[in-house]
Amino acid sequence: MIIATRNVGAILPVAATIVAALCAAPTFVPKAHAEGMSANEQKGTGISGQWRGKKGLVTKGADGKVIFLYGEIQPSVVCSPLQVCDIELQAGEAVRDVLVGDTVRWKVEPATSGAIGGQAIHLIVKPSEPDLVTSMVVTTSRRTYHIQLKSHQNQYMARVGFEYPEDVSAKLADMNARLEASIVPGAGVPAEQLNFGYSVSGNARWRPTRVYSDGTKTYIQFPRSISGQDAPVLFVVSGGENRVVNYRMKGDMMVVDYHVERAVLVSGVGWKQEKITIRRGG
Repeated sequence: MIIATRNVGAILPVAATIVAALCAAPTFVPKAHAEGMSANEQKGTGISGQWRGKKGLVTKGADGKVIFLYGEIQPSVVCSPLQVCDIELQAGEAVRDVLVGDTVRWKVEPATSGAIGGQAIHLIVKPSEPDLVTSMVVTTSRRTYHIQLKSHQNQYMARVGFEYPEDVSAKLADMNARLEASIVPGAGVPAEQLNFGYSVSGNARWRPTRVYSDGTKTYIQFPRSISGQDAPVLFVVSGGENRVVNYRMKGDMMVVDYHVERAVLVSGVGWKQEKITIRRGG
């Protein structure tokens, strides 16, 4: 019994040291579990964080409006207590829902501007205090906006709007159309050598936009919408009679192998028939 007691007394300090060492040793836990997220969750929040923190193009619009390019970044709109931020959406765009992360300290009220049929929706944003950060999602009849809202003691964006990629593309197409319209196609000679002295009379959905001649051929230009559709039939008036001459379509251009003095374009039959008369010299 005495020996047993001595052995226990010798073991106890050693056991205590081992227990203390085990308690002090760090337990290995995978990083994802330590942070409470899986690898995919970490990747997803990383992607979202990069998008939210991305530096996008911010430009100045009319009346000091701050313009964001829609879809490029998450816009960060800075507001201030006792002031209002006016976020203007695209004209004709109908708002479905407005969802704000902090509905207690942020107020969002709708307003409208413009004539009926082309009205624009405005979201009037007001924070109750500075140093707040939340997010807002706005769903509309055309798109979904993801916006970050921040409040500052005295700095704010009074007016905020958006530039839309499709509008930019439409403006570019319009510029190209204007540029092409200033260039005389088809003739292959300087514009000053062409005769534009033609008059066009009559009504038709395909009514020519321009007629000119280089002295040998006559060029009849139609609206772009005629491309891919059946072109009207051309009759050249000569000696009081309609006669057919050689012509061909190149896109929206009718090239006539004849110096036309007077001609008639006809499409359809009966009461649906459309007719345009072309005369040289008005």
